[in-house]
Amino acid sequence: MAEEEISRRDFSRKMLGAVLTFSLFETLFSACSGEKSLIVSGKNDFVEPSVAPILKHWSVELNEFCGDLQISKISPLDWQKQIDRLYSRIELEELLKFIDFEKLTRKFEYPDLGVNTRNVSFPAIEGLPEKTFYVKKIFGMKKGRAVIPHGHSNMTSAHLVIKGEFALKHFEKVRFEDEHLIVKPTIDKLIGPGDFSSISDEKDNVHWFIADTEAAFTFDVIMLDLKGQKTDIHNLDIDAAERISDDLLRARILDVETALKKYGKQHH
Repeated sequence: MAEEEISRRDFSRKMLGAVLTFSLFETLFSACSGEKSLIVSGKNDFVEPSVAPILKHWSVELNEFCGDLQISKISPLDWQKQIDRLYSRIELEELLKFIDFEKLTRKFEYPDLGVNTRNVSFPAIEGLPEKTFYVKKIFGMKKGRAVIPHGHSNMTSAHLVIKGEFALKHFEKVRFEDEHLIVKPTIDKLIGPGDFSSISDEKDNVHWFIADTEAAFTFDVIMLDLKGQKTDIHNLDIDAAERISDDLLRARILDVETALKKYGKQHH
């Protein structure tokens, strides 16, 4: 991790210290339609400036810099750096409770090809509007199934593993050539709970997740139609790609049905 990033353990320690020292961060649970909603006090008048950002819930921070991206105040690459810092400090257990992962995955249907998704709703929390700038979902699949290899245009997304393991591959989008996309491999590794990745038009744009455990899930944050341009998806035939140099591949763009049939399930 970069030095500027706060480790999960350090973050939790500092958060607890701030709460106990200043008694300014109150977590209350109130009944709302039979469910519990998290309400966080925003009173931090006496907190040192260096400590105050720690008291802001990560979901509020996330919405703020997603809003900055929406109005082009920051670049897609800056957004990736911001979300990498944020994801690096989120406590996984806290996140699972916050999104009510148990409820989301109750009677979850695992498709034979590809993935299934569920929309995520956050509980009420001070400073977070009901409608966020970003789409939030969980993606789930069973072993051997995949988020098929694909790239995007005019969007960013970030993917935090919250259960299971994935074989993850990323590629850099270089240029389009007729019905092909020229890409450069950038990431090839096994990832598990707490690991994360992100994409944008500026970095690691093409990705491919294959579940390596009986069940595997990610929590995804997605920004669509950036700069007023419609989001596009390019499904790629990576396995049949032509190597045109030491670090470049020429991959055919596939329709989703063909891509899902070939890559939605590993065939041995």
